Amino acid sequence: MKILVAVKRVIDYNVKVRVKADRSDVDLANVKMALNPFCEIAVEQAVRLKEQGIATEILVVSIGSKPCEEQLRTALALGLIVPYVLIPKQLLMPCQLHVCWPRWLKLNSLT
Repeated sequence: MKILVAVKRVIDYNVKVRVKADRSDVDLANVKMALNPFCEIAVEQAVRLKEQGIATEILVVSIGSKPCEEQLRTALALGLIVPYVLIPKQLLMPCQLHVCWPRWLKLNSLT
């Protein structure tokens, strides 16, 4: 069985979140980003399943820009051996996600 784990880049849970002065968004300047703790649990569980022999391959996927690679490398450090996939945001528009996602995976499968 192959396992696909989608991970998300979020603000580190130890960092105090600041709001911009105009209250339009969260201030992300000089803020430490981390792997979502719930995604980290999912990666750890996938690694456990692989160690038990239930899974044969684990693929970690994230949709984002270049800084997202840091979180994907964190997932690799948790025990993954298989390469990860980074899908640039420019390839996916929110309204087209359900159409582009299967095609992109089919074109860029690691099998």
